[in-house]
Amino acid sequence: MVRAVAPRRTSRDDIPVARRSRPPQRSRRRGSGLWIACLLVFSSCLGVVLLGPALLTRFAPQPQVVDGIAETPSVDGRLLGHFPYAEATSINLVRVGPGLELHIDAAQALRSMQRAAASDGVDLRLLSGYRSHALQKGIFFDVKSERNQTASERAKVSAPPGYSEHSTGLAVDLGDGDAPATNLSESFETTSAFRWLQDHAASYHFTLSFPEGNNQGVSYEPWHWRFEGSADALRQFEPARRLALTR
Repeated sequence: MVRAVAPRRTSRDDIPVARRSRPPQRSRRRGSGLWIACLLVFSSCLGVVLLGPALLTRFAPQPQVVDGIAETPSVDGRLLGHFPYAEATSINLVRVGPGLELHIDAAQALRSMQRAAASDGVDLRLLSGYRSHALQKGIFFDVKSERNQTASERAKVSAPPGYSEHSTGLAVDLGDGDAPATNLSESFETTSAFRWLQDHAASYHFTLSFPEGNNQGVSYEPWHWRFEGSADALRQFEPARRLALTR
């Protein structure tokens, strides 16, 4: 008689180690999270491209009607060719000379630029820096009255209050210490200081605000430069920079 052989029980120890646990499975949740992250990044990038200019406009100083000027701001915010600018806060301003202040970022860059110019034998002088809206008001209207100019004529060479780059503390008027007679005049372009600025100012993040034939319609000012070496400066001057690129 043949005895039935009971089926052998397989103990846990009989199962190879490699097969004692389930093979790892891909986490659907992890894969979904990756897709969601990619979509968020893509949406953010698309939003910056499509809405960036609108956001910049939203947070930019709002153009204002100025008492004593009959003209009103244009669609892009300019008044007589000039964009609106807010005043720099006192916490961001530093003294850079007798009666002269600048935004700390512009001041540091200017000092470095002046030292570099001096090493090349150029005496680069700061003539004007930060101006409050109140000071700009006096400069604009007092000279306008003295010269019997219209607001439009005056705006060719000086911004209305609330519309001057100088109010940001990031704009400077520069002169040549060896040729003071050229200060604040087009003849400054003939100086060693101006030629040096043309070659080196960009290295210190300064750009000429009103070159010849500029799209803002402001008179050529070879002495007027603005600092664009920080995120805040780029934001404030973005409208002017975009206009300068148009043809």
